[in-house]
Amino acid sequence: MALSHPVRYERQGAIALVSIVNPPVNALSQSVRLGLMDAMDRAEADKGVVAVVLFGTGPNFIAGADISEFGQPPRMPSLPEVCNRIEASDLLVVSVLHGVTLGGGLEIALSTDYRVALAGAQVGLPEVALGLIPGAGGTQRLPRLVGVDAALDLICTGRRISGSKAEALGIVDHVTTGAPRDIGLSYANDLLGRNQTVRPVSALAPPESTNWEAAERKINHRARGQIAPVTALRAIRASVELPFEQGLAEERRHFEDLMQSDQRQAMVHAFFAQRKASNLPELKGLAPREFEKVAVVGGGLMGAGIASSALMAGLTVTVVETSEGAAETARDRIAQNLEGAVRRGKMTSSEYELALGENLELASHFGALSDCDLVIEAVFEDLAVKKVVFEHLDTHCKPGAVLATNTSYLDVEELAGITKRPQDVLGLHFFSPAHVMKLLEVVVPQATAPDVVATGFAFAKRLGKHAVRAGVGDGFIGNRILGAYRAAADQIVVAGASPLDVDRAMEGFGFAMGPYAVADMAGLDIGRAARKRLAALRDPRARTASFPDRLCEAGHLGRKTGAGYYQYDAEARQGDLNPKALELINAEREYSKVQSQDFPAEQIAYRIAAAMVNEAAKVIDEGVARRPLDVDVVMMAGYGFPRYRGGPCKWADLRGLRALLSEIETYAENDPFFWQPAELLQRLVAEGRNFDDLNETPLT
Repeated sequence: MALSHPVRYERQGAIALVSIVNPPVNALSQSVRLGLMDAMDRAEADKGVVAVVLFGTGPNFIAGADISEFGQPPRMPSLPEVCNRIEASDLLVVSVLHGVTLGGGLEIALSTDYRVALAGAQVGLPEVALGLIPGAGGTQRLPRLVGVDAALDLICTGRRISGSKAEALGIVDHVTTGAPRDIGLSYANDLLGRNQTVRPVSALAPPESTNWEAAERKINHRARGQIAPVTALRAIRASVELPFEQGLAEERRHFEDLMQSDQRQAMVHAFFAQRKASNLPELKGLAPREFEKVAVVGGGLMGAGIASSALMAGLTVTVVETSEGAAETARDRIAQNLEGAVRRGKMTSSEYELALGENLELASHFGALSDCDLVIEAVFEDLAVKKVVFEHLDTHCKPGAVLATNTSYLDVEELAGITKRPQDVLGLHFFSPAHVMKLLEVVVPQATAPDVVATGFAFAKRLGKHAVRAGVGDGFIGNRILGAYRAAADQIVVAGASPLDVDRAMEGFGFAMGPYAVADMAGLDIGRAARKRLAALRDPRARTASFPDRLCEAGHLGRKTGAGYYQYDAEARQGDLNPKALELINAEREYSKVQSQDFPAEQIAYRIAAAMVNEAAKVIDEGVARRPLDVDVVMMAGYGFPRYRGGPCKWADLRGLRALLSEIETYAENDPFFWQPAELLQRLVAEGRNFDDLNETPLT
């Protein structure tokens, strides 16, 4: 029988060797699935064959599903059919796991009789990251091997584990080193020599039960509204309470329900958006400039975080501070960051020593920048201060060096304009802590050379960041939309809700923390400084709540002073609402003659999300963000917008733009300036289009 090209068959004695050849990651495309079915048929028809070895060529066994099939009609054979076909064979089947074996790849392996892993292998069932659960027997077979509690941990979090951990749990039988083909052949011969026979996982005894109610509470707390993890629990419970075949049917029912859910659509959108955000057509084939030697000017918390991130990527870093003492303080901060990276397994001890030794240089003069390829200014967020730094950079940096500013709000065009080389200048807006947070806004002034933009994106990739292109504009993409988020929250508080009501509503929406708890953690003076900077530019029609500034003036700055919107004990544990905050809010309500009203949590969340969407539409229309997906990636990766909602623009598409616009128009009756509907939003509704359309055909 002819085999599909990505699956190849050979025979060594009594063993059939079936290899998957589908670069780059051996994804489970339809041709691979069909090839595996054909290979099993051929092996069973091949006289004298008693065992089959499944292995992958290249770096991985099977990295998971074929993403090109996402959103497409099902193509036969389905993955459950393939898994069941492998498990039903009378031949002894061995799988060799190497590189990454994820999702459907692990479900294939669980369908084999024996599993051997190579050192360095990683395995996992990450379907919850796409709003799904394993749908080819993973929720039924894995608990039979590792028990319910371990299966709940792996499937409901989607985390990867090492091959050695998989061996300890019982997922794989043996971990070794060598070439996958050789290891599989040797292991199969060893099994046959010991007269081992088939042992389908489905024939194992059902796992013991657990405290399902406690497990569900734990999962719901961690999932913050995502439905896939708790659905996975219900499928796993079927492995305990139902015969195997009925459990498979129950798993498939849950899988199909999730396939139709908004959350699945949102998370698939998030998956692709994250990849598309850094895939700019104008950069295709464009080589970035060299950036092996990086410098950071300013060794405060942000500067030290940026330097740490570059050192963790193996780059050589020079940190310039105002004095030798300040430089040593910066070194201590960097050391603390890297020690944390070692504890988290992000660096080895030897990498840590190299980073702090040979790869880190400390200086207190700009002359140290003369041979650096990429220089990032990370000083205080003050335009005048940054201008002075850029004058020094223009003087001391070599021709062709990329000059970057880590500013959150300021005009990068103005900084570029004071240099004699505006083509070499761009913004690199890191998020704090810079060595942990994954988002990087690459801010592109008009004069910036294309290869400098390419360098910004290549640098982000080297650091493991999600890069998004942003145009110049106050707050760029993320902070601009964050401003609308906070303004809408303040409006709701003045109108009758408490800060706690708002925080609980946004946590219910899926944020890890609400806006007032976040403000307390960051320090209320941070927001006040931004408001003071913008005060002169504020439109007189804008209604700005005064209670946040009054609270700062009263010395209540959040956790660091023991009270902000909430009160905190000596260990900075959050307590009740701060009476002073409530006093100032009530005073503003009385002064504004606002008639207090009740806000259900869903209404609070919808209104705040609508404000974000309306501002996002303006940001896109102005060209600060090129595509809605860029907004979505920024808000998910940098600001905690729940991934299972897909970002503000995807959330709006799923809720319906016409209904959303109608609500915004209703809000505008009370505040026509803040709630003025974005022209882009109005055009999309009038034309019967949505934000997804703009992802395919961006505005020009």
